[in-house]
Amino acid sequence: MAEKKLLATIPRTATEEIQVQINEYKGKKYLDLRIFYTTDGGNTWNPTKKGVAIYPENLNALQEAIEQAQKELENVD
Repeated sequence: MAEKKLLATIPRTATEEIQVQINEYKGKKYLDLRIFYTTDGGNTWNPTKKGVAIYPENLNALQEAIEQAQKELENVD
């Protein structure tokens, strides 16, 4: 199994965070956005089933959507 590469963590609640990782499945790398939880104050983070895998061929579409969302949200009064 390939080693996971953690790119970022985004706090969600006191016991949950979103981890952004590069993972590999059956020899194909992908971006994994997954919710992790802790029960010991943050010493150990465990993955949930809640998440999404984005394969390289879809990264440009995701990036464009995020940029559009950022523009839309910056204009919210």
